[in-house]
Amino acid sequence: MHTLRSMERYTALAAVAALTLGSLVLLVWSDWAWIAVAIFGFLTVLGLRDLVQPAHSILRNYPVIGHMRFLFEGIRPEIRQYLIESDNDEEPFSRDARSLVYQRAKGVEDKRPFGTRLRVYESGYSWLTHSIKPVHVDNTDFRVTIGGPDCTQPYNASLYNISAMSFGALSANAILALNTGARIGGFAHDTGEGSISRYHRKPGGDLIWEIGSGYFGCRTDEGKFAPDTFKTQAADPQVKMIELKLSQGAKPGHGGVLPGAKVTPEIAEARGVPMGKDCISPSAHSAFSTPLELMEFMRQLRELSAGKPVGFKLCIGHRREFMCIVKAMLETGITPDFIVVDGKEGGTGAAPLEFANHVGMPMVEGLTFVHNTLRGAGLRDRIKIGAAGKLISAFDIARALALGADWCNSARGFMFAVGCIQAQSCHTNRCPVGVATQDPLRQRALDVGDKSTRVARFHANTLKALGEMAGAAGLEDPRHFLPRHFMTRQNDGNMVTGDEAFPYLPEGFLLEKGQDALGYKTRWDRARADNFAPID
Repeated sequence: MHTLRSMERYTALAAVAALTLGSLVLLVWSDWAWIAVAIFGFLTVLGLRDLVQPAHSILRNYPVIGHMRFLFEGIRPEIRQYLIESDNDEEPFSRDARSLVYQRAKGVEDKRPFGTRLRVYESGYSWLTHSIKPVHVDNTDFRVTIGGPDCTQPYNASLYNISAMSFGALSANAILALNTGARIGGFAHDTGEGSISRYHRKPGGDLIWEIGSGYFGCRTDEGKFAPDTFKTQAADPQVKMIELKLSQGAKPGHGGVLPGAKVTPEIAEARGVPMGKDCISPSAHSAFSTPLELMEFMRQLRELSAGKPVGFKLCIGHRREFMCIVKAMLETGITPDFIVVDGKEGGTGAAPLEFANHVGMPMVEGLTFVHNTLRGAGLRDRIKIGAAGKLISAFDIARALALGADWCNSARGFMFAVGCIQAQSCHTNRCPVGVATQDPLRQRALDVGDKSTRVARFHANTLKALGEMAGAAGLEDPRHFLPRHFMTRQNDGNMVTGDEAFPYLPEGFLLEKGQDALGYKTRWDRARADNFAPID
């Protein structure tokens, strides 16, 4: 049945091929049949060409009929002025974001006439304040060194990297294209909690190994953390950093189950789980249960990985609980090398709608809180901060850097670069472009060579645009962005600077007596290092 459903995509090609043969038979009775032979023969040749061309995944999966999509895309600019824009904020964002990524990935002109399409007078609109004396930035290979005082193998990371997406969620060809692009462009590829697959290893690109509550790739048969297995995996030179996932932006506090029927031999190999059994990601970790135990686990991971950068990723929920972790850092003297702040706006193919829409803190607010809490505890200089959550354009990256991030990760942007059209069929195994599927026929549509080049090109062109934005602000480097370089329109229509909307709080203020700052000290006083529960 599955094979029959997969073959339905070739119905149009089979139909025109049959009509071509039928038209040839009709030539016995009528010379007019040459017209039908010419038309259907042309469509048959076009369909066969679609099957082998590397540039368009949609045509490889849907020969002949897939051209309808490009026809509609071709006439869209002419009819756009007559269309009523959707009131849904996601729809215009998604369309413009995909357009931007496709243009940069393909290396074509990304300029647009007739000015902004955004509603510049609405609340929440943000903009960069430019300088009347801009500078030219030549080298746009921007990098940051990640590794605190206890790290012996620091990593020189790009300011823009591929965020966590697991093999299993993505196809083998998608993983191959992403990692090959990362190797070509010299940036990092986060494995997602599905661990390191053969498709991550084959291209040789830099990896950030994400470890979730299922401890895939370093687990016992009972699903607990296996130190020796972790040590062996972490020794791979391709693994540059270790990231412990505490929570994910799109579904924080929610575990997951991959049904046994979907556990292929390759997924079982990567995750270290048995075939035919449900693959469970618990909602909480079993290796620790208190902030102090979390810090000791950080120490253990760093020792087992021979000093590679070790950190954790989370979406901010109860702010006091993050302060509990920071208090544990102060009490133990153990600090992670990095913290990745994942915003609730992050995407996934497997989140309940309520979680995706209403659980977790957005990236801007979460990033600001983490940055200021570390400043208040006097730890900001020891810990690098990464940011993730719909960071696609150079402006997105620039604003995150201004709010306290040291680098940014993107899943959605690089998904677009390998051909994702947001068909929202990730959970059905019927992705039309071969990105989010394990169907071998569907994923063959994604040409690894072509798409890996697009991944590398999108990364390079986005950093080039980031350099141009920094230069427009009069800066030599985007790492010099501060909140004051941005302005935001508030609900009352007034403009406020980033310093007013997202201020940097004083270094060490949480450790000193004085007035409360934006409610930070009240939460700090209720936080405890030995337990995530509050002090009553």
